[in-house]
Amino acid sequence: MIYPSRKALLVSLFLLGASFAFGQMERSIKLNEVMTSNTTSLQDEYGEHEAWVEIANISHSTYNIRGMYITTDRSVLDAGMSVPERISRMSVIPSGDPRTNLTARQHLVFFCNSLSAKGSLHLSTKIDADKPVWIALYNGNAKDLIDSVTVPVMGSNLSYARIHDGSGLWQVKTEDTVTPGISNSTMVSETKVEKLKREDPYGLGITVLSMGIVFFCLALLFVFFTLFGIFMRHRSAVANIQPVKAGVKTVEKTKELGHKTNIILQDGLKSKGIDKEIYIAVIAMALKQYQDNVHDVESGVITIKPKETDWNGEYIQMTQFHE
Repeated sequence: MIYPSRKALLVSLFLLGASFAFGQMERSIKLNEVMTSNTTSLQDEYGEHEAWVEIANISHSTYNIRGMYITTDRSVLDAGMSVPERISRMSVIPSGDPRTNLTARQHLVFFCNSLSAKGSLHLSTKIDADKPVWIALYNGNAKDLIDSVTVPVMGSNLSYARIHDGSGLWQVKTEDTVTPGISNSTMVSETKVEKLKREDPYGLGITVLSMGIVFFCLALLFVFFTLFGIFMRHRSAVANIQPVKAGVKTVEKTKELGHKTNIILQDGLKSKGIDKEIYIAVIAMALKQYQDNVHDVESGVITIKPKETDWNGEYIQMTQFHE
């Protein structure tokens, strides 16, 4: 009996482990999103809209997908079909393009219903948008099925995608949520400028809006200055009345103060600014009243009438203890 050498055994184990590792890495390559009817969505480098298939590397390692096959022909599922026959019904992912070397979590889009002469990302794989489409991804040996999906009939610019990259659940995504070349869970949102261009391509809305804002501001200014003018006119009318009265009183007070000051300067501080003529007039009036007996006449007799009160009783009570 011949036993294998230790070196041959180690090589066999290494090759087995390597094949298992590569097999696991191949399982990380997934069909991730498909659009069967592309009319206004993704454009190729020639400006054309073609059906497309997205492949994603859901692992954290780098893997080159060159040499793999994509097909929509179910006949390749026949296990008895020869490899050359199966290859003839598939489209190969060409080598020589660095974009096929998918890094961790990277995505790559291939255009179908096209010609390989257009570029490495153009495949002759046929996709009929009017029928459900079965799409499969095969290994480089054209025998091992890596991934497959049946895409239902959808409207234009809709895609059939995994809910999350590598997820087993698929969904139909609307035109504004398709994610070619990026993660399916990424929320796609257009900028305000892009949305405005889409909703108002001729600029009529923005023109009407801007003119409306201008006229509204002018109307506010008109109302403000009208009310301000009414207020200022009313204030001016009040101001014209009050200063006249205040001015008259000020003149009177100034005149009176000047007269008193003049008297003090002539007669001294004892006069307190009162004119001598006023003193003479007061004395003359008093004499006149005396002559006319208009002043009060007092008799000089004081009359006191007694009146009984209860204070006598209080006095007795208060003094009875002192007897």
